[in-house]
Amino acid sequence: MAQQLESQKQVDKLIEQHDYNDISLADVLCERHDKEKIAFYFESEGGEKQTYTYGDLDILSKKFATVLKDAGVKKGSRVAVLLPKGPETFISALAMWRLGAVYVPLFTAFERQAINFRLEHSEAVVVLTDKVNRPKLSAALEDLTHTNINVICLNSDSQDDIDYWDALEKAEPYEDAASLTKDDSFILIYTSGTTGDPKGVEVPVFALSAFEAYMRFGLNVKEDDIFWNIADPGWAYGLYYGVVGPFILGQTFIVYQGRFNVENTYRMLRDYKVTNFTGAPTVYRTMRVQGTPDFVDEIKLETLSSAGEPLNPDINTWTEEVFQSSIYDHYGQTELGMAIVNHHHPMFEHEVKLGSMGQALPGYRAVILDEEFNEVEAGVEGELAFDVKASPILWFHGYLNDEERTRKQYSPCKRYYLTGDAASVDEDGMFFFSGRDDDIILSSGYKIGPFEVESSLMEHESVAETAVVGVPDDQRGEIVKAYVILRPEYKASDELARELSEFVKKNLSAHEYPREVEFLEALPKTPSGKVQRYLLRKA
Repeated sequence: MAQQLESQKQVDKLIEQHDYNDISLADVLCERHDKEKIAFYFESEGGEKQTYTYGDLDILSKKFATVLKDAGVKKGSRVAVLLPKGPETFISALAMWRLGAVYVPLFTAFERQAINFRLEHSEAVVVLTDKVNRPKLSAALEDLTHTNINVICLNSDSQDDIDYWDALEKAEPYEDAASLTKDDSFILIYTSGTTGDPKGVEVPVFALSAFEAYMRFGLNVKEDDIFWNIADPGWAYGLYYGVVGPFILGQTFIVYQGRFNVENTYRMLRDYKVTNFTGAPTVYRTMRVQGTPDFVDEIKLETLSSAGEPLNPDINTWTEEVFQSSIYDHYGQTELGMAIVNHHHPMFEHEVKLGSMGQALPGYRAVILDEEFNEVEAGVEGELAFDVKASPILWFHGYLNDEERTRKQYSPCKRYYLTGDAASVDEDGMFFFSGRDDDIILSSGYKIGPFEVESSLMEHESVAETAVVGVPDDQRGEIVKAYVILRPEYKASDELARELSEFVKKNLSAHEYPREVEFLEALPKTPSGKVQRYLLRKA
């Protein structure tokens, strides 16, 4: 009872600290912080190093706000970002939010189809990119029905583009800041669905309270921590807690632009004196498999966290031996942020149970429901859900232009937000993940919907029908596997399987392509013709 009262007190404090009827994101995320404090250390894949203070970001984001304004961005405009992790990502985000615009992340592994859908659906007026990603953006732009979209590009070769740094350096600072309310969107992020196209999740300004709750109570990020969320800001965990979260706290954090590399990860943990680190289980699994460096004793990690997919218990044994610290598992969704966690904050200290993803984050009430949406008792498996009225920081209010799928996210009585995940809870309020109720694939921390992969495969001339599922993998948790029925004039072969994998990788995304392809004569279906993916997963 005492912990519940303390939770309520802390949540009330998080909500009340902002005037959600008149809030400036420029102030909350940058201006109010110590101008001399280091915001982040940046390192490129080639070893280039830069340091940015909150004062630097304030000046640069004001100037880039002018660039965006001149390109047609205003309050409510959607701006897509197809950039690798780098200073421009963070400067751009702050500039957009100063104008009251909406940030639309585009993962750099996306190819033409994935980019095109998000630009079309979001009705973005500006897209930011770089020279490397410009060719696939060009391909995506060819298929757009709305053509009045401006491109701001780093080191562009095109005269049609606005050069990012050239325009920024010439611009005068934009000193005004949009006034927003709690229901105004500031992020539009797409999440995979099992049927239909990706869903656009509108993230309202009120989500700041939920994001801060996780940073403080879940991750226990302290003022003097050097924080590193290794996740990509093209995805919810990286954007919510690698960009917005550190900015809320005025935190010092790490930005590494290159691909994940075990050797570099260990080196950076040491060189930048990282104390608080979080990433997907795949990161830890890969670090364990490749072994520790001679200087591992120089790494002074204090807090380790994991999110994106269930954490293997044996990984904890390894981190305790190597870092003398346990990884705490956390659970969330794009629509929720992180909502069930093993809290690092001593105020909410509890026994961390093997295999548990933790307790409800303060501000959320999590429950398990049966098939008729009744709450079940401890130990009974059902669907994980959240009691909307009893969850004061639950912020999700719908998918963009999709009332039907928004409606399905709630129980018929509208009391519960439904996660689609199977779980159970014990007598101590500790939740245990059982699996997805739907067909979402969790691979290396990424959520992959089978529909997009299947749609991409169907564009190949040889494919008559296909179904995509996730299959277990020791390193990635799951990998994408495609079952394919070929057109009569084509014959199955290893060469064709490789061709289909590369086809999806080239046209859809470098992280969603099927790593395994199996040819079948027929797919298992219900009498009504629906593919039974669960039978394929058991194959």
